[in-house]
Amino acid sequence: MNINQADLNLLKVFEALHDEGSASRAALQLGLTQSAVSAALNRLRTMYGDQLFVRTGRGLSPTLIANQLKPVISDALNKCRHSFSLVQPTLASYEGRSVTIGLSDDFEIALGRKLIETVAQRAKNLRLIFRQTHSQIAVDALMERQFDLIITAGGVPNRLLGRQLLGEGGYACLVDRGSLDDSAALDLEDYVAREHILISSGGFIGIVDEGLAARGLSRRVATATTHFAALPFLLKGSSAVATLPTHAARAIARLCDIRMVPCPIELPHYPIELGWRTHAQTDGAVLLVKQAIIDSFALSTG
Repeated sequence: MNINQADLNLLKVFEALHDEGSASRAALQLGLTQSAVSAALNRLRTMYGDQLFVRTGRGLSPTLIANQLKPVISDALNKCRHSFSLVQPTLASYEGRSVTIGLSDDFEIALGRKLIETVAQRAKNLRLIFRQTHSQIAVDALMERQFDLIITAGGVPNRLLGRQLLGEGGYACLVDRGSLDDSAALDLEDYVAREHILISSGGFIGIVDEGLAARGLSRRVATATTHFAALPFLLKGSSAVATLPTHAARAIARLCDIRMVPCPIELPHYPIELGWRTHAQTDGAVLLVKQAIIDSFALSTG
């Protein structure tokens, strides 16, 4: 097979199948019939010599080859879409475009709504995709083209990537309002006595444990979760406390009947950075979202 023999429209079907995990949903996205998508999948399998997608109880699951092909194919299609914006720089030029942002859910909670609104004002046809990640793996995933942009706590250490400092992060605590008088602060003795909820991507020891250990103290972790979004449900009706990034604590406290209070121990601050592959500097859609993140972050944390 060579490119002169290939029907490049099949690549759009591949992208939709990978994004949707279903022939019927891919058909809806593309405005085709399901039988047309199934026929295109058969041609794709012949073209690449691989099953590409296998049926499971939850739909179509990509093979290893399909996962390797996805960033390359999407990058090629996005370059084609970008070419239209060079000659037709209107809002409509972003039709069919999406920009994928890798971030942990604390940033999604604090920044997501403002970012959606900002992008909608500047390019109403551009779709944002938030993908869950964490700082230990985000940089590698960006290099592997799983994301177009990443927002990380702790910075972007890879010199092959572009980066910009968004701000500095700190920590605050969340407690149920019923467990602490509105006028009272959370002192160190009360903090240590309470059960704690640990938010961690997989570890058992957090930065709080290190801070307490330096004072000869320890805490009792009642449970651990990987998602900041679960905290209102885990804290409500209890005397537990959670220590988390200030930007997420502020956003949760604004929306829920949960109180944000200063952390009674001093914890180190950290840089919050935006990262991108350097070639993305020529992609109008990525540049637009990059600037929207910078602007939205300033508004959300100001």
